[in-house]
Amino acid sequence: MKNYNRIMLGRKSVYAQECFDGNYIGAYFGIDEDFTDQLSEDWREFNKKFIPVFLEGHPDKSKVTAGLACGALWTISKGLKRGDIVLCPDGNGNYQLAEISGEYYYVPDTNLPHRRPVKWLGIAIARSEMSESLRNSAGSIGTVCELKPHSEEIERFLQPLSNIKSGLASVNNEEIEDLVSFTMEKHLEDFLVANWAQTELAKQFDIYEEDGERVGQQYQTGAGVIDILAISKDKKRLLVVELKRGRASDKVVGQILRYMGYIKEQIAETNQSVEGVIIALEDDQTMRWAISNVPSISFYKYQVSFKLVKA
Repeated sequence: MKNYNRIMLGRKSVYAQECFDGNYIGAYFGIDEDFTDQLSEDWREFNKKFIPVFLEGHPDKSKVTAGLACGALWTISKGLKRGDIVLCPDGNGNYQLAEISGEYYYVPDTNLPHRRPVKWLGIAIARSEMSESLRNSAGSIGTVCELKPHSEEIERFLQPLSNIKSGLASVNNEEIEDLVSFTMEKHLEDFLVANWAQTELAKQFDIYEEDGERVGQQYQTGAGVIDILAISKDKKRLLVVELKRGRASDKVVGQILRYMGYIKEQIAETNQSVEGVIIALEDDQTMRWAISNVPSISFYKYQVSFKLVKA
C-alpha cells in the first residue's frame, strides 16, 4: 500500500533546491555514519542504537527530540518504500511532489548525507490549493509528517488536470466519511492545543516543547502518530493524549497502550512514568471495561458550546 509523507529538506527548506537538482531527499541530524548495513525492518533496533549517538552529539537535547530525529532518519532511510509519495516544501509556499525511486545511500560531508533517490513529478501544490486539514497537517513541525489520511486528496493532485473532476466523482461515501472524521479530529486537536491552558490537564502538564517549538503535537513514532505528547511540570511524568471526535470504544485503548509502550521503551527517562488520556465526545461500556484495570489511562469527555452575541 502506498504511503504519503511530508518531508522537510532542511530547516525552512534551505536545501530544497539542492535536492530538486540532485533528484533525492535527505536528512542529517548530526550523525556522520553510513546506515547501509544498519537499517533493519524494525525501527526499534535503529532507535536503540542511534538515540544514544544523537544525544552524545547533542547533550543539550532531550530523548523526545532524539526520538523524533531518529524516527525521521529511519523513515527516510528505510521506512519509505519505492513508489511512496512525498511532498516537500520548496520555500516559496508550494509543495513539490516526488516518488521514491530507490534505496538508501550515504554521501558524507554534504548537507543531507542520508539520502533516498526520488523522481520529482513536476507537480507543485500551492498551500492555497489544499484543503484546510491537509494544509494544517503538511504544516506540522518536524522533518517527517505522515499524510496518509489525505491520500485521496493527494492522489487527485497527481491526476492529469482533465481527470480531476472524475477523480472527485469517484470518491465513495465511506471515503468521504473517513475524510470528514479526520478533519473533525484535526479541528478538535488544534482547538485543544490552542486552549490547553484552560483545560484540566494544564494544571499538571504542558505540551512538550523543545527550543521554543511545540514538538508534542502530532508526535511521530514508529508505533504511529501521537496526537499530543505532554510532560508534567515536575518533568517526572509523560502523558500520551489520544483524541476521538465522537464515541470512544475499546479499540482506542489498544491504540493508546501501543503509543504508551513506545514512549516507555524509547523515550522516557528511567525516572519518568508514562500515562495516557483518551478524550472523546462520549464513551461506551467496552471502553470502560477495557480501562477499568489500567489505572494509568484516564478518560475525559469534551463539550463544545456555541452561542450568538448580538452586536
